[in-house]
Amino acid sequence: MKLDQQQIKHIASLARLGLSDDDIEMFSIQLSDVLDNFDILEQIDTTNVQPVAQIISLQNVFREDNVESSVPQSVILGNAPMKENECFKVQTILP
Repeated sequence: MKLDQQQIKHIASLARLGLSDDDIEMFSIQLSDVLDNFDILEQIDTTNVQPVAQIISLQNVFREDNVESSVPQSVILGNAPMKENECFKVQTILP
């Protein structure tokens, strides 16, 4: 299916694209080639093919959930201007 320049200009205006004349000619050829490929795909007989959502099986890959040591809480709270009960304390924002 050959797209003419007027159709390409219409598609470009829908997408809010400003295209030069060279761009319009290039996209006319490229988009026509894409539509030709769809025409080829439409000729394939798929009557006995079951529809699928995924062609490969999906498997979750899990890793061991290992507890690792972290930075000590005293180091984290060391530079806090205010702290209370081993937590950061912040000023009230809402009255």
